[in-house]
Amino acid sequence: MNIGDVAERTGLPAKTIRYYEEIGLVRPLRGANGYRRFREGDVHKLGFLGRARSLGFSIEDCRGLLALYEDEDRASADVRRIAKAHLEKIDAKLAELGAMRATLAHLVEACAGDHRPDCPILADLAVEEDGTGT
Repeated sequence: MNIGDVAERTGLPAKTIRYYEEIGLVRPLRGANGYRRFREGDVHKLGFLGRARSLGFSIEDCRGLLALYEDEDRASADVRRIAKAHLEKIDAKLAELGAMRATLAHLVEACAGDHRPDCPILADLAVEEDGTGT
């Protein structure tokens, strides 16, 4: 099947599919005319990659997960290790976003939002890391 068919079946843009081929995640056959010919296994791998990427796994994590998926002698502990490390990154990002939200909510609450020029939001943004504001 051609790249358009694969894109339709997997929901991935053709550009992404070409990129995954370029970095070696999939290796479709090539016809005599040089066109890609995807097999059912390629479609399955691309669907796998699309789902993994939608969960935020990095390309390298996807490479590792795909290798483990294809390895019938894999240990689930290896898969779990990759997923757990990714979950820890997500938790750290959520904590960072929570702190950002709390700071911004405090600043929005402190701002009168009236006709006066005083604005704690701008004042906070103007403060340099050393706390001098200069």
